[in-house]
Amino acid sequence: MVRTGTVPPRAKLHRSGNVNGAPIAEKQGTEQVRVALAADHAGFSCKERLKARLREARYEILDLGGFDDSPSDYPDLVERVADALRGGRVSRGIIVCGSGVGASVVANKFPGIRAAVCHDIYSAHQGVEHDDMNILCLGARIVGTEVAVELCLAFLAARFSGEERHRRRLAKVLDIETRFMKPDTDRARETGRPWPPNRDDRLGAPRG
Repeated sequence: MVRTGTVPPRAKLHRSGNVNGAPIAEKQGTEQVRVALAADHAGFSCKERLKARLREARYEILDLGGFDDSPSDYPDLVERVADALRGGRVSRGIIVCGSGVGASVVANKFPGIRAAVCHDIYSAHQGVEHDDMNILCLGARIVGTEVAVELCLAFLAARFSGEERHRRRLAKVLDIETRFMKPDTDRARETGRPWPPNRDDRLGAPRG
């Protein structure tokens, strides 16, 4: 396994960010991988340790906060990482919260983002190789620092395989994303009702 922040020769680095989430750049050679890193208050301490360890491994880290352990809302931190990835400022993202679950839920709301909680090494690299995952979500209350470091290294060293079966499945994912992220007027016309639904309907609130 490659454990440095340098892309191996002939390896392809996929970056996502256009409206349908397809890879928009493939880089070869020895360019340093730039990674967005963020955490809420629950993941702050873990983030700081990860930042130091990943820099030692020669990754360029863009720290997007939080910058202390005061209470914060994970959706705000996730949006920063998603924006950086979609804008081409970074190649991958890592987000740490209490369990990783909330961060992954929010991250997958953004077009072009494919995020997952991975607390085992196989999933951390397989998610990239088969599914072109571009954000890794970790739970600081679930895994310790050393495991988190190993997960990040596996995630960052992995590359999308490009095999036909994986490209075919990814294309279907992107098609679903495109169809369900249509402008509000198109969705309203198709469903025959206002779109998006009001907040109570989306949250499943009881109706009188």
